[in-house]
Amino acid sequence: MKYILKSLNEIWPEGNVRGDVNVSIKGLAFDSRKVNSGDAYFAIVGLTTDGHFYIEQSIKNGATVIFCQQWPDHMQAQITYVKVDDSSKVMAQIAHKFFDKPSTHLKLVGVTGTNGKTTTVSLLFQLFNKLGYKAGLISTIECRIGNEILPSDYTTPDSIAINRLLGQMLEAGCDYVFMEVSSHAVKQNRIEALDFAGGIFTNMSHDHLDYHKTFDDYILQKKRFFDGLASSSFALINVDDKRGEVMVQNTKAKVSRYSLQRMADYRGRILSNSIYGLQVQFNNDEFHSQLIGRFNAYNLLAVYGATFLLGAGPDIAIEMSLLIPAAGRMERVNMPSKNAIAFIDYAHTPDALKNILLTIQEVKSSKAELICVVGCGGNRDKAKRPKMASIASRLSDWVIFTSDNPRDEDPDTIIKDMERGIPQEFISKTLSITDRKQAIKAAYRMASRNSVVVIAGKGHEPYQEIAGVKHPFDDKKIILELSNEDI
Repeated sequence: MKYILKSLNEIWPEGNVRGDVNVSIKGLAFDSRKVNSGDAYFAIVGLTTDGHFYIEQSIKNGATVIFCQQWPDHMQAQITYVKVDDSSKVMAQIAHKFFDKPSTHLKLVGVTGTNGKTTTVSLLFQLFNKLGYKAGLISTIECRIGNEILPSDYTTPDSIAINRLLGQMLEAGCDYVFMEVSSHAVKQNRIEALDFAGGIFTNMSHDHLDYHKTFDDYILQKKRFFDGLASSSFALINVDDKRGEVMVQNTKAKVSRYSLQRMADYRGRILSNSIYGLQVQFNNDEFHSQLIGRFNAYNLLAVYGATFLLGAGPDIAIEMSLLIPAAGRMERVNMPSKNAIAFIDYAHTPDALKNILLTIQEVKSSKAELICVVGCGGNRDKAKRPKMASIASRLSDWVIFTSDNPRDEDPDTIIKDMERGIPQEFISKTLSITDRKQAIKAAYRMASRNSVVVIAGKGHEPYQEIAGVKHPFDDKKIILELSNEDI
């Protein structure tokens, strides 16, 4: 694929080019190490580094066009420079055009909110495949093109990767694509210029304040996604969350609502909620789901409503009953040697952890003990550490605090931050074991008949990030190995 720079000039102000406007662009890059001959390089100002420092390196690697927010001190005659107000925004706009605007030929649905994004897009992907459509998935866990699985490193990839992926999905014959939309992605313009058929809002609670600094900015970035939807799109919101109506205050999209508590376009009712799943009634449809918990009833209801809004809704109850949890999202692991159950979950916010533990308390037998293994990530919002410890100690019979992804922080320091949140009366039922594998082993040994072990924080992740290195580590694999050893 190739574009002449001049054909893209409606994206930036006239007169902001130094050099040949008839130069060809063969590829796009914002990492100077990944530049190939004939590429356009985008100098993006990030949180920890400034792409302008790597302009010379990108030229050495073959870049022929440089998009920058300020003119370099030294400009080479054979290179074309384009000055723009925001390199990340322009990169997204050019990527959209460079890959022939793939989102305009797909029914792309974005899901945003603090919790439930991964589960909702995964369920939508499963459901539409069961309904006979070919679908694409862009999520924290994985990206999928039909049955082809691609690894995923971010909740929402960069704008070049997104448009390249959408192009591949279109070429593979996908009709629908379901994509997580993070607040980071909105703020960093990764979804700029994409044509969404619809957007879904799940819920809102405190998260990522290490990045956004204020809760107001976090809300604003989520809202910006809905502000950008076209009048031909739909906006489906959870109105049981007080931020739901805030999300759509300025949207042009057609607004629909879902609720378990009030009148809405898509009204749900939980008929039963057990350790084996949910029995629900959504509008006039009743079915059983393998997913457990009230929060999953909301996720299922969002999927139900979106399916109708996409024109594929009638007679879906049977297919919805066959949907399974996303990897690492309340993923059940049986421990037959203990006659007990473990749940692996990604819960890494106070609200998510509270939802999971309350759900287990509701559905487990009264004599069964709840054992929680939980940690907090390094280089992330420190304010939530004592809150998560308080929640875990209040809602569990036993708690083991451990390392999550410490990244560049001392894991013992992170655990001490958590321990400050333990109410005095619950200290006796807590234990701190820094080594996560040993913490999981301890929980397994503590489990007795009918116990429920919740291992929270990392979910699907097959690694543990320590001092910049991702070491192989899988919570589910460890529990399975322990179970097999005892059989």
